[in-house]
Amino acid sequence: MSGATLAEALAAARRRLSEAGIADAAQDARLLIAGILRLSSTAFVTDGGRVLDASERAVIEDALARRVAREPVHRILGRRAFSRLDLMLSPETLEPRPDTEILVDALVPHAQRMVAEKGTCRILDLGTGTGAICLALLDLVPGATGIGADLSPGALETARRNADINGVADRFETVESDWFAAVSGAFDIIVSNPPYIVRSVVGTLDEDVRLHDPILALDGGDDGLDAYRAIAAGADAHLRENGLVAYEIGYDQKDQVTAIMREQGFARIEALKDLGGNDRVLVFTRAGTV
Repeated sequence: MSGATLAEALAAARRRLSEAGIADAAQDARLLIAGILRLSSTAFVTDGGRVLDASERAVIEDALARRVAREPVHRILGRRAFSRLDLMLSPETLEPRPDTEILVDALVPHAQRMVAEKGTCRILDLGTGTGAICLALLDLVPGATGIGADLSPGALETARRNADINGVADRFETVESDWFAAVSGAFDIIVSNPPYIVRSVVGTLDEDVRLHDPILALDGGDDGLDAYRAIAAGADAHLRENGLVAYEIGYDQKDQVTAIMREQGFARIEALKDLGGNDRVLVFTRAGTV
């Protein structure tokens, strides 16, 4: 890549990733180089003839080597866009996916209505990780406040950092907790994107996920439903009147999670599909309040 222009570096990166068997080689090459060099989306067109210096070539080479080793693009970059946020990632956090934005979007009108009616909306995000869900809701609903709960101190540190970066730290707190164990008080919205992968399947996941996402955020137990049972059992004691419980789920878990919640006295009011047409988001309220 010595003496290469930006355009030549992009072409070489695309070839290298393709030869390594990376499925989206062209897109990954563009994302990596643009992210590492902090380029605009149009730079490859407007600045393609610029010769890269040695330090730029070195950081591109390092990033490509990591991607060839199956480290995900956004983990290499150390950050990812989610909703309107720029989120920092860490080894202790799941990388937020675009499908999870559907969960946020489903809750925004409910949170806005609660703020309009009561002047507040208190949100609890269980297994908060990067803070993505709660922080996105706080960003989109200025009157809301939130608590991010997680078992991982490293994840909570990342969530607090993200709250600060994205300007909502004054409305966000964290608590180290195994689901509701250390949580106090009641909330208008309880939300979670919990681990829901069947334990026996975790070892078969793509290397990008299996080697780089924390197992704590993936392993949902023998049937993938342990977290939903735990949350369902504790939700009623922490839910305000007319409050909501909302989840991200696995593509085949809609009926099972609905049954778990029904056993605890909840009724499903919304079921939404993801960008690929799979069941992905469920919203519940106490039965009898629908």
